[in-house]
Amino acid sequence: MSLNIIVLAKQVPDTRNVGKDAMKEDGTINRAALPAIFNPEDLNALEQALKLKEMYPGSKVTLLTMGPARAAEIVREGMYRGADGGIVLSDRAFAGSDTLATSYALSAAVRKIGDYDIIIGGRQAIDGDTAQVGPQVAEKLGLPQVTYAEEIMDITDGKATIRRRIESGVETVKAPLPLVVTVNGSADACRPRNAKNIQKYKYAAVPSEVAADEKKKAFIEARPYLNIGEWNAATVEADLSQCGLAGSPTKVKQIENVVFTAKDARRVENTDEEIETLIKELIANHTIG
Repeated sequence: MSLNIIVLAKQVPDTRNVGKDAMKEDGTINRAALPAIFNPEDLNALEQALKLKEMYPGSKVTLLTMGPARAAEIVREGMYRGADGGIVLSDRAFAGSDTLATSYALSAAVRKIGDYDIIIGGRQAIDGDTAQVGPQVAEKLGLPQVTYAEEIMDITDGKATIRRRIESGVETVKAPLPLVVTVNGSADACRPRNAKNIQKYKYAAVPSEVAADEKKKAFIEARPYLNIGEWNAATVEADLSQCGLAGSPTKVKQIENVVFTAKDARRVENTDEEIETLIKELIANHTIG
């Protein structure tokens, strides 16, 4: 048995380096002002996909990401680690998408891909922390979903056995394919880049990245495995009224920069009496408890 696996991945701003220019006046993220990284839990999802590829020889892993052309770096990162290729969903019509519009565009792209057995994504992205896109994609495609997955243990007789990490503990569930799975950060970390894959795929690109360089364009055209797909709204037959800001009911009304500063400091001696007094004060002012 072989599987066609789609991994939903996102290039996100590094929220460890948020500054005053991180947001635009319209309430959307100023991505140009922040370093871009592979969303951490999407890397956990990629590792689950790569493990399935190893378990079931002949399986194929395709990354699907939405963003500007530079988001192709996410696909290259995936290919360095063992993915077979990917698609960048890129169109100005998608700019400013909230989770509803994002899941609509992604589900349209998945329909365009057509041949898939399982869709895997991270639980949530660090730039939004909503954990909504994966479940919304499942709803739009009419597929069963398993969230908070920690390990895809097995796929037998058209059903996946999945271990979930939830608030009350751990549970194991089964769900039929095709299926959408979102993966926790507590799942296995993604394997590192493979040196041979880096050498093989370092020139992989979407067409718009090499459009102005005929030499690179010819180089990639002669090597189809270096071609990363680049689809727009027309390619996936998307309804523009459901894309971008037009299709996003979530609106940011106000932005406020909050800077935490210590107003004063207090030294507590390492005695039971001092610690007990401090705890009582923290409970009294509702800092804890």
